[in-house]
Amino acid sequence: MPLLGGVRPPIAALLCALLAVAAFPTLGLGTVHEQDVPQAVRDGERRIAEDAAASVRTSIDARAAAVRRAAASARPADGGTPAAVLRSLVPAGPPALGASLLDPDTGKAVAAGGEGVPLTGAAAVALAKSGTANIAPRLASSGGAEPRLLLFARVTVPTAVGKQDENHDQARDQTGDQGAGERELLLVVSERATAPVVYGEVRTGQLVDRNGKVLASAATVGTDPAPDTDDRTGPAAAADAAGAGRRAGDSSGSMLGDGHDGLRRVAGWASVSAVDGKDDSSGLGLTVVTSQDVAPAKDGADHTGFALVAAGLLVVIALLVTAVLWRTVQLPLLRLHLSAARLARGVCGLSGAAEELARPVPAALFGEPRRVGRALESIRRQLLGETGPEPVRPVRRRPGLRSVAVVCALVIAVWAVPLLFLLNRVPAARAVPATTVADQQARTEAAADRVRQSLGQSCTDLAAVASAISGMPPERATEVLRREHAGHPTFRSLYVLDRTGAVVLRVGKQPLRTLVHAPTGQGITQVTTSGKIPTIAAYAQIPAAGNAKNAKGAADTAPAVVVAEIGVNGLNDLVARPGLGKVWLTDERHRVLASSTGFRAFQPLPSRGLTSLVDRTGAAPGGRGRPESAVLDAGAGPGEGLSVAAAAPLAQSGPAAGLGWQVVSAEPAAALKLAAYEVQARTMLAGLLALSVGVACLGWLHIVVVRPLRALTGCAERLAGGDRRTVLYPVHHDECGSVTRNLELLRQALVERDRGAGADVAPALVPKSQRGSAP
Repeated sequence: MPLLGGVRPPIAALLCALLAVAAFPTLGLGTVHEQDVPQAVRDGERRIAEDAAASVRTSIDARAAAVRRAAASARPADGGTPAAVLRSLVPAGPPALGASLLDPDTGKAVAAGGEGVPLTGAAAVALAKSGTANIAPRLASSGGAEPRLLLFARVTVPTAVGKQDENHDQARDQTGDQGAGERELLLVVSERATAPVVYGEVRTGQLVDRNGKVLASAATVGTDPAPDTDDRTGPAAAADAAGAGRRAGDSSGSMLGDGHDGLRRVAGWASVSAVDGKDDSSGLGLTVVTSQDVAPAKDGADHTGFALVAAGLLVVIALLVTAVLWRTVQLPLLRLHLSAARLARGVCGLSGAAEELARPVPAALFGEPRRVGRALESIRRQLLGETGPEPVRPVRRRPGLRSVAVVCALVIAVWAVPLLFLLNRVPAARAVPATTVADQQARTEAAADRVRQSLGQSCTDLAAVASAISGMPPERATEVLRREHAGHPTFRSLYVLDRTGAVVLRVGKQPLRTLVHAPTGQGITQVTTSGKIPTIAAYAQIPAAGNAKNAKGAADTAPAVVVAEIGVNGLNDLVARPGLGKVWLTDERHRVLASSTGFRAFQPLPSRGLTSLVDRTGAAPGGRGRPESAVLDAGAGPGEGLSVAAAAPLAQSGPAAGLGWQVVSAEPAAALKLAAYEVQARTMLAGLLALSVGVACLGWLHIVVVRPLRALTGCAERLAGGDRRTVLYPVHHDECGSVTRNLELLRQALVERDRGAGADVAPALVPKSQRGSAP
């Protein structure tokens, strides 16, 4: 009868699985080699380029939105000149270098200011007639002049403005759908392309167009822009990589240059366009390139020898464990299976029955097979009438097959546990390059600058709103506030306070907590220092209107300050950046105000190491402070080990300078793409695989062999001791089931013999209906 399952499959599977795991260290660890520039350094440069590109994108989008907002809120008076309208829309000085008001039908300038606006290639007439509400910025150049960034907006002016324009009548006839008393002009503002802001000791940044031409360059303090001596990391190579990346769906990457003077240049590039292509900068084709020279790492250790030794030891262990299981489990169980079948044939009246019963049952070395063999031998002698039932003796606790399985598991664990917890462990202080620690600090500084720019832009926009609503009726002021709230996703609510601190106008959600007193000037304030949600507000004083009343009561109830409550979710989005780990925005007492992960308001930092790192920045309210970084236990989560942490003051100047806030980040060192951690991870994986395979196969052997054999041992000993009433039912279709069936035949033979006491013991001891059923 074919055996289903049995003792052979678990042992064979254990041998094959351990040999497969033994091949893993050789193939996995043997292929890991130390690089002169680790992948973590290249990834860090790519992330820095992404941060710089995001800053450039945010700046362009903010400037484009500001120009459109100024054009939308303009209310030119009848009889004014186009030049006056232009001056009201675009203040003199940077960042605007020049501006023009164009007739959308003819493309001719009706007013101009500052430097000449280069309209070559801008297709202003086509853009004006496109019907698009928001015209995307363009890059334009005139001859050999430096390219300029052009920002567009539609301006609606009364027909009385600029009557001296000879084409006015014709323009009004062609734009009859705009109303009898108004016409539309196109505002074009020319600005210089802004260089990307970069951080670090020796890093440069460049803004490159799609043709590889450098539009603007920047460098960290004390560093001159690096010359483009390496074609592999130059602007042209970055522009080509960005073009190929846009076609392939990649927005960033890294490049590695040749060695020079004992250093190698590492460059990162990132497209300024957003991934979804819905921002104002998507059609510009700009790319940010950052680069720095790093010292190549020394030749690392070769792990091939370790891999071969580990694989050889596991092969020896696999062969040893298989031999032990074959000698103590498989071979004795097969012998029991054959012996029980032979005795069953001897009692079933088959040919040669006397010879089958005459042969004694061989005894195994120890354990359950030995006890079952003794029981079979006693049953054989009882069938021959040589002895009677033997009382079941109390079994002393001796090692059995279960102990063999446990010992085999321990032998495998001796190889696996050191790989899991001891071998190929490198301290993070040695494994993490100094360049990676510096990059973490640079990216944390960039995150702090991103928050500072957002808060500063909020104050600037609020100041413009305060000037716009000064002297306005409440209905028009509410409309301006509503438009401003829609254009700022970070604003949770906008409200206006009078001099008594009462809210006179509000748009958006209900404020969590309003300012008690109306402040003067403009700035950022932390309204609450406890509670479930931090409350942060930007404010700007409303200038007094020219026709303000002098009465004290009217002055007290007049609008005094406009306040924007900044939502925590907006701050969470500002500090979160891919590859930066966990980031926290803390107040002057090192309590969390915002985070890239879940947090409880005003909770302390996760570890004392991070708190000490923040203390070293010296970022007290009103103080300058300095960024700090280190490899320490950040306590960011269980099992993460050491982390690369950095802290940077939020602002040294501007409206947020007096707050004393900091941005803190912590990236687990094990998450970095370093050869040391890759070797550690593969070593742990090899140990885990060996331990899992050993436990699984030995557990399988225990379930299908050891446990049924222990139950079978008790049944065989009771039958040999005189228990003739317990019917034995085979449960498994394997060796244990075969022995159980044959024991049932022997039990029936003993029952027949006991019934015919006094008669000769004959081979035909089993009923005729059961004869011939033994294997």
